[in-house]
Amino acid sequence: MSNRRNFIKKSALGTLGVSSLLGCDELNNANIIKTYPRIISTWNHGLEANQKAWEILKNGKGGLSAVEQGVMVSEADPQIRSVGYGGYPDRDGIVTLDACIMDKNSNCGSVSFLQNIKHPISVARHVMEDTPHVMLSGKGALDFAISKGFKQEDLLTDDSRKDWIKWKENSNYKPVINIENHDTISMLLIDDSGDLYGACTTSGAAWKMHGRVGDSPIIGAGLFLDNEVGAAAATGLGEAIIKTSGSAMVVELMRQGASPLEACKTIVKRISKLHKSGPEWDYLQVGFIALNKNGEYAGYSLRKGFNYSLHDEKNKNLLIDAKHEIG
Repeated sequence: MSNRRNFIKKSALGTLGVSSLLGCDELNNANIIKTYPRIISTWNHGLEANQKAWEILKNGKGGLSAVEQGVMVSEADPQIRSVGYGGYPDRDGIVTLDACIMDKNSNCGSVSFLQNIKHPISVARHVMEDTPHVMLSGKGALDFAISKGFKQEDLLTDDSRKDWIKWKENSNYKPVINIENHDTISMLLIDDSGDLYGACTTSGAAWKMHGRVGDSPIIGAGLFLDNEVGAAAATGLGEAIIKTSGSAMVVELMRQGASPLEACKTIVKRISKLHKSGPEWDYLQVGFIALNKNGEYAGYSLRKGFNYSLHDEKNKNLLIDAKHEIG
């Protein structure tokens, strides 16, 4: 894992001078330059995921395979404690996974409350391509995955088991902002033709109730795209995102003419207003990334600490600190 940490450390150096990047809507350039292909993903583990997705895209395997195989990097890494293998379990000590995927034609597939399968994003793709449905859940999703040749395996690593045992000493469910709350990798991609694709996968909130499902597998909440307009994806406290259909609303605002940054900021402010007086306020964090049809991109969060990763022809492996609403 030292190679991965060194990769992130070196890649993070690219955050310097990021405001000068072409194509970023924060430049407010009246002369829009269409810039693609381009990939953005949530969090620093998006750096490696983006690199893999870029390789797949450049090898001619298409945007859908690119986002799928990109986020699979995070799903398979036990050091990423909020996605896939090695993710924090629920309060019963069971790792349950959620994922969804969406293509340029608005086809989508999703799985929720899936256990013992390392790559839920690939199962979600099979749901999209091989069934008449959008979402399968729980045992039905597991049975479907097995029928497609996926192998069952224990996803609870020794490190996550130790953390769960320690958590049980107090059993206090209060997520730590930007640690237990950054429970997702979401990836958005625009290809050479200007077509959009997206994927989202997570092990969900640490120590959640058994059976809890967050926003990540819900089309319109954790992920949404309209190939005529743009795409958006979310990270953070899923319940808050679900209540606003967050990603769909970001895309709808872009349809009405808002830039990616303006759209993300508006929905974050909406979520803030709804939850400011609630008991979850002290640990509430939400963030959105957005990518429009021109290749303009942005990220915005409620609190500081959210970052996202960018990869395109000119800018490789950049980690960008998102603007935020409050400190």
